[in-house]
Amino acid sequence: MNQGFTTLPPLNALKVFEAVTRHLNFRLAAEELGVTQGAVAQQIRGLESSLGLKLFDRLPRTLALTGAGAGYAVSVRQAFELIDEATRALRPEPNHLTLSVTPTFASRWMLPRLPAFTAAWPDIDLRVLASERLVQFHHEGVDLAVRYGRPPFGAGLDATLLFSQNVMAVVSPALLAELGDPLVRDHCMRYALLHDGHHLWPAFLSFIFPDATMQHQHHLRFNQTALALEAAISGQGIALTSPEFVQNDLASGRLVSAFNQQMTVDAGWYLVSPRRPREQTTVLAVREWLMAQVK
Repeated sequence: MNQGFTTLPPLNALKVFEAVTRHLNFRLAAEELGVTQGAVAQQIRGLESSLGLKLFDRLPRTLALTGAGAGYAVSVRQAFELIDEATRALRPEPNHLTLSVTPTFASRWMLPRLPAFTAAWPDIDLRVLASERLVQFHHEGVDLAVRYGRPPFGAGLDATLLFSQNVMAVVSPALLAELGDPLVRDHCMRYALLHDGHHLWPAFLSFIFPDATMQHQHHLRFNQTALALEAAISGQGIALTSPEFVQNDLASGRLVSAFNQQMTVDAGWYLVSPRRPREQTTVLAVREWLMAQVK
């Protein structure tokens, strides 16, 4: 006769434990769960006491899972994913899809195409989440992501190349007329180089001027390509970008190519999704639409 789950710890304690295993920080887990840091610490102490095991080592600035804690974390996470999948099967939301993209991809590639997406898929409630980090798909409700880099992006994830990274330099036509052709080395030194998070200027200068060592003096640094491009449009210098992010600016004349050459980088923009998507039909539809936009 089944006596029920007599050894099961309180589910709330397990939920807190799962959050802490991802952040390895009581404060960040508390912020996610909407409770106090003290409440999180109390739940973990209570769970460790009931199990008779130490799950975390308390380090000066962070936490570390013990061997027992690491194994338990994998099983608890799988259990919550099963519960999550079972609950969604009872009340599916086939027309909701959350797409995680980087801020630059969102503003420079996705936003101009959203009217076409809405026209093609009026029944899909698309939620665009702009974030630099690769999200936790199941726990953050994300169905599909676009990320820059090289696969693999993580266990249990599929990655499909959206477009390869070719790098071009762009400048405002007014600044180009004022400072002259940057392909002339002395003219190039007059321009400010607008950096982004990819740090490609040293390689690009070596690519353009292979026989010269460039000790460039003028730099402006941004953490996102989109910000560097806005600075270029306003005439502050030369920015590096994927051609896909400046199609409208080149067509309208807000930006022009600073050099004729484009540099190929061993990385690209990839569509990333779990191998077992929650809303398979909707994910496939959006994936195919994104691929068709590139082609």
